[in-house]
Amino acid sequence: QVQLVESGGGLVQAGGSLRLSCAASGRIFWVNAMGWYRQAPRNQRELVATISSGSSTNYADSVKGRFTISRDNAKNTVYLQMNSLKPEDTAVYYCTASLRTRATSTLADYWGQGTQVTVSS
Repeated sequence: QVQLVESGGGLVQAGGSLRLSCAASGRIFWVNAMGWYRQAPRNQRELVATISSGSSTNYADSVKGRFTISRDNAKNTVYLQMNSLKPEDTAVYYCTASLRTRATSTLADYWGQGTQVTVSS
């Protein structure tokens, strides 16, 4: 069994910062890519940022220069530092990890339960 648990969401004023964390636990053999997605009310889930096992990063245009994704491989944890937050960043943020467990030989995608980020104007 694998679990991804997010933390760090909350309410912040526009221009403020938040740091999200997501720890993967369970019978994990190897973690490949990790990432963050978000979903605002009435919108589809969208990519925010991804980071490869070699720490190559990719960002949505809307967050470039404001958000930074990083990871700690020893802890199977991914972070999202969010600066200069805007009201339009308000959404539920989900972390995801593509990983291989000790029971399988293939990669599978896992998702966290989501954490709410609300930016007030």
